[in-house]
Amino acid sequence: MLGEKQDFLWDTTYAVFDGQVAREKIDGFRNGYGTILYFIDENVVESLQEQFEFYADKFPVWANQANGMLQFNLWVALREAGIGASLQHYNPVINEAVAKLFDLSPKWTLMAQMPFGGFEEEPAPKEKEDIAKRVIIKK
Repeated sequence: MLGEKQDFLWDTTYAVFDGQVAREKIDGFRNGYGTILYFIDENVVESLQEQFEFYADKFPVWANQANGMLQFNLWVALREAGIGASLQHYNPVINEAVAKLFDLSPKWTLMAQMPFGGFEEEPAPKEKEDIAKRVIIKK
């Protein structure tokens, strides 16, 4: 979303949190070029659960994983295009307000928000744990 809808989203987010999130932080997202909202359509998940009952308990997990892959891929694509982005999770606190704001089905579950635009500086490098502590390879 762009323009007024972008402003509405972040102003609504600030209002829903009733000042518990710093205005400056919210304004940083609001001042971006736009925001991508990521949803899971529960109707699709439920339909697949009905069609493939043996895997019914897996579809919510797979939907979440697919959503995460989409987020990652779009984030990388934006970065490769020279566009800064960040991934935010003000959901589920803002889910109802967003659904009302954009007249969305209650079966659409908001998963994440990705404000994007320019960036003032490169992110600082993060200290990384030795990969040998996180990945085990068995021969």
